[in-house]
Amino acid sequence: MFTGIVKDIGSVIAIDQTKENFVLTIQHNFGTVHLGDSVAIDGICLTIIDSQNNQIQVEVMPETVKRTNIADLTTGQKVNLEPALRPNDELGGHFVLGHVDTTGQLLKRELAKNSILLTFSIASQFLPYLVEKGSIAIDGVSLTLIQVTDKDFQVGIIPYTSKETVLGNLEIGQTVNLETDILGKYIIQAFKRGYQNVN
Repeated sequence: MFTGIVKDIGSVIAIDQTKENFVLTIQHNFGTVHLGDSVAIDGICLTIIDSQNNQIQVEVMPETVKRTNIADLTTGQKVNLEPALRPNDELGGHFVLGHVDTTGQLLKRELAKNSILLTFSIASQFLPYLVEKGSIAIDGVSLTLIQVTDKDFQVGIIPYTSKETVLGNLEIGQTVNLETDILGKYIIQAFKRGYQNVN
């Protein structure tokens, strides 16, 4: 589990993608890691299979490729990194599982005094999980929804977030990973399955 508070911006060192395997090597600076640890890379929960000299390797399964933008990564690209939440860590963002729901595209970028307003597309089936002032993880960054329409949504980032995550350098049309709030998913699924009358 994660909180959506990015701890480091890493770099893609190598991509080994074959028909049978997909392994990423990432340069990081967030301290000690161990084999088997979970790490969020642009919001995608992956398992560390090798670690040395501030570099980690992670293996990617086909379902992850299907749901995320990970296949679009290129050597040298910057990525958001967050180690898994520990029991004594502060929960500064919101509950993020690293299980990306879908991808969206940056549609609009606007300046609003000290913040940048970002508008993203999202597939219509995920709109029920979005509520104004609720939470969403974009490339692993916990953000508050400012506005939700029937086809897109808007968030805002402050200068610190712009500098300390990859969101500050997003370009129009760029694809991002989206994870909606897990609490909203459980509530909606309970109503869909008729559990609202269970005592």
